[in-house]
Amino acid sequence: MRNALSLLFVAGLAFLLFVIAAGLDFGAAPMLVGQGINQASPGQVGAANIVTSVVLGYRALDTLGELAILFAAATAGGLMLGRPRADARRDPEAGFILLTAADLLFPLLLVVGLFIIVHGHLTPGGGFQGGVILAAAFFLPLLARPGTHFNHPGFAVVEGLAGAAFIVIGLLGLARGGEFLMPLLGQGVMGSLLSAGTLPLLYIAVGLKVGTELAGLMAHIAEYEAVDP
Repeated sequence: MRNALSLLFVAGLAFLLFVIAAGLDFGAAPMLVGQGINQASPGQVGAANIVTSVVLGYRALDTLGELAILFAAATAGGLMLGRPRADARRDPEAGFILLTAADLLFPLLLVVGLFIIVHGHLTPGGGFQGGVILAAAFFLPLLARPGTHFNHPGFAVVEGLAGAAFIVIGLLGLARGGEFLMPLLGQGVMGSLLSAGTLPLLYIAVGLKVGTELAGLMAHIAEYEAVDP
């Protein structure tokens, strides 16, 4: 009976997908909203990367929600971790290859992460992608040298300031009589680094917040014992 019900569900799902696909006009984009954004974004936002216009402009409030979800997830992960035990044994340092690679990759990952964040309004990338790379840059030395001091208070300060900057920039748009997170400071010349108004500043705030949150969470995982159930 269970197998029959599973086959019936799969057959119904396949039929539904077939009906939906049969009604699509392949070769023509059915999303009128997407077409409207592609046409209006260059003049309204001025970002060469249309995805950035959507993430930080047309649906920026959703992006703020995503940051809140990431903060809640990182906080919950930290609460699930216990305190470091005084008698806990530390893993030995890695070998020569990993130690050397960590020293060489740390500045490289920093540069690449910051580059992706700063150029998010021009090329594919942005604050979320660049923030993950920054987190990896700070976590790599912890893997190579277990027990390395991680400045949790300093990272928490940067995280808080980045989140506050994102919200303040959004409120400035409201204060100017527009919408929340409305691009300010002018559009500039599309394709140049100083363009798209406040969108690059928003991506810098997003990148710093994502990077510090993930780096702090991974450092907690590396340093702390899990709480016994």
